[in-house]
Amino acid sequence: MKKIVLFLLTPLILTSLSCQRDFDEPNPDMLTTVSFWKSQEDAVKGINAVYSSLNRSDSYYNRGIFFLYLLRSDEGFGSGGDIGLNNNMSFAFTSNNTSNGTWNAIFHANFRANQVISYVPEIAMDETLKKRIIGEAKFIRALNYFNLAVFWGRPPLVLTPLSPTDYPPNATQEQVFAQIEKDLTEAIPDLPLSYTGEELGRVTRGSAYGLLAKTYLQQGKFNEAKLAMDWLVTGEGSSIYGLMDDYADNFKKTAENNRESLYEIQYKENPAENGDDDTNPGISLNTGSSVPKFLAPPNPGPGYADGGARRWIVTLFEQERTADDRRDPRAAASFLYDQTDERGPAFTMVYGQTWQAIYGGNDQRVWFRKLLNDHWKNGESFSSPNNYRMIRYADILLMYAECLNELGQTQSAYPHVDRVRTRVGLRPLSIARPALDQASFREQIRQERTLELAGEGWRYFDLVRWGEFANNLSVLRQRDPEFTNFVQGKHEWYPIPQSDIDNNPNLTQNPGY
Repeated sequence: MKKIVLFLLTPLILTSLSCQRDFDEPNPDMLTTVSFWKSQEDAVKGINAVYSSLNRSDSYYNRGIFFLYLLRSDEGFGSGGDIGLNNNMSFAFTSNNTSNGTWNAIFHANFRANQVISYVPEIAMDETLKKRIIGEAKFIRALNYFNLAVFWGRPPLVLTPLSPTDYPPNATQEQVFAQIEKDLTEAIPDLPLSYTGEELGRVTRGSAYGLLAKTYLQQGKFNEAKLAMDWLVTGEGSSIYGLMDDYADNFKKTAENNRESLYEIQYKENPAENGDDDTNPGISLNTGSSVPKFLAPPNPGPGYADGGARRWIVTLFEQERTADDRRDPRAAASFLYDQTDERGPAFTMVYGQTWQAIYGGNDQRVWFRKLLNDHWKNGESFSSPNNYRMIRYADILLMYAECLNELGQTQSAYPHVDRVRTRVGLRPLSIARPALDQASFREQIRQERTLELAGEGWRYFDLVRWGEFANNLSVLRQRDPEFTNFVQGKHEWYPIPQSDIDNNPNLTQNPGY
């Protein structure tokens, strides 16, 4: 059962800086930073509003960010009737305002986080709770900037609540990553190891260590990333986290916040929802996710199929059989396609019907499955309760092995990969491919990550840090024809939204736009 949904249901202090009004004129119906931030209750409401901001817009973790995560990589593509989305994901932008909705949603979330970080220290309240709340806000601000650093590269670094007359300049990507490291390092000692009851789902110490490791690894700081993961793999965290016996349990609503999960975006179904903006008191707020409706197979299926998966990735699962001669079970857990059931389209079930009955026996399309709800119902709504598992322990083990290999400790890396492989029935790598040299192990770990994390949103981040856009673009184009449009030196980042460039004289555009 869902334990917690961290959404604020009243507008409180959280008006957006984009409102068209005189900001010097007091609004008698709205709490202000002067009248709010007085009590421990205010601090709790404030941090809950920060969590809520992750899902308050259909451009962020309600839906939009998943298009960037999944479809911008060689895993997926825009496959539906949304031409703007299709152009966006195929590097054929028609406007420098492309994806500005996600940019705006991220800065709205940081506006809330900055208020918590700035004002909660002055509240007279329980000190342990105060430190925890500030740590939670710093984690979410770090997560937001992690997305900005990878997708936009040079965002303004805003660390305090802005006034309408503030015009922050671009920061360098190095400055942004340094701030992420600072926020997470400061948050770690103040975050609890775990939560129970109604608090389950909040940021933990393990969440922060996991994101810190990803931040270091994204920059190629292998030693620092390993040190961050030592706590998780060989230290105190190793008794808290582990792998689920059944790989597919990581993507079912019946097994949320399990021992493999370091951090999840929390969702709760609201059948009566009619809007996503939690600053609007006149709506029934969507506390779930709408992305399954947009990723599920199309008519006569239950979804819009705005994002499809490339066929090469399901073919990759066929290269190695399990120790008892079965197909890798991660293929069926990750994708819906004509061979989700290895026996073929007459046996593959799609929301209660066979693939063959719906799409025939020759349809080669592939749909991302991990965010869907076909494991428990025969349709999709705009308010899915199935959490997004953002950071899993299997991901940590593979990153740890990657770091060890890059640090010249290849043989020590094998056991961590073995844990991930044997969970799904594959032979240990130490038996299947023993004594690999550093370069060969590097290629192997990239394949292991591709298969283990398929359809979870980390593929694009991996492609960036592996230098694939500079060094392997021809292979990407073979896998995903959309990369034919990719221009080196330009499309590694999105354009800074033109609307922000026009309104802020201190912002400059990214190269090539």
